[in-house]
Amino acid sequence: MNYRHHYHAGNFADVFKHAVLVRLARALQRKPGGLLLLDTHAGRGSYDLTAAAQGDTLARTPEWPEGIGRLATRNDLPEAVADYVGLVRAFDRQQGNAEATPRFYPGSPRLLSAVARTQDRVALCELQPDEGAALRAEFVAERRVTVQELDGYTALRALLPPPERRALVLIDPPFESQAEFAHIAQGLGEGLRRLPGGTFAVWFPLTERAGVAEFDREGGLRRAVALPPTLVVHLVVNPAAPKLNGCGLLIVNPPWQFDRELRTLAEWLAGALAQSPGGGTEQRWLVPET
Repeated sequence: MNYRHHYHAGNFADVFKHAVLVRLARALQRKPGGLLLLDTHAGRGSYDLTAAAQGDTLARTPEWPEGIGRLATRNDLPEAVADYVGLVRAFDRQQGNAEATPRFYPGSPRLLSAVARTQDRVALCELQPDEGAALRAEFVAERRVTVQELDGYTALRALLPPPERRALVLIDPPFESQAEFAHIAQGLGEGLRRLPGGTFAVWFPLTERAGVAEFDREGGLRRAVALPPTLVVHLVVNPAAPKLNGCGLLIVNPPWQFDRELRTLAEWLAGALAQSPGGGTEQRWLVPET
């Protein structure tokens, strides 16, 4: 695997994905029972943003200034965004950064660990050995967090259903494989067979080559998986971008009325993170609530 997320950490896609992830966890935690927080493609857990400008052989243009960099010092954030940004700021300070400009960014493992209650449990899976080793080192002292060097789709079979009988599952693969959407569909199907009421959040890129239309509209995914209520939201920040112009989230079994909060959150972020005219957000039910 060639993908290294530290080049992209804290970019607009991370902001969108992580802000929604935090709100999903908070919504599910309105019920007192314990919850499994499962990250199938966890990465290394946290990132030093100074490394984003250091490529393997050449300097790179970091992406975080157009993501978390736009929000880190704002004091007019709506509640849903402020919740996520507050967690980022707290982590940055804990790692020793005293400057207003962010340096240390928490990935989804750190955010899930931060929002977990005492009755919740966090399970992190990462197959790439170097990333997995960094992830284990990150959480070596945290008893409620387990780290496994495991393929993320295998994790859906191995870790579901959990003893808690409730779960929030983040599926966020690197999309290096042309067959990634097919793998997601198969993994979702397996996860729903094992935990029909689980909440699954799937991140995906919006690019010409990604094959999104066959995934999240009336086509491929619904033919491959018997879906319960499922929301789809797209965020486009730069329609003219030759590669990644936006990203999307597919949310299976969202909490009751989460679509309202998601719409408000996505619309605000679309304005705050826009990189060119013509972007925005689109939200729809792939399978409506009943």
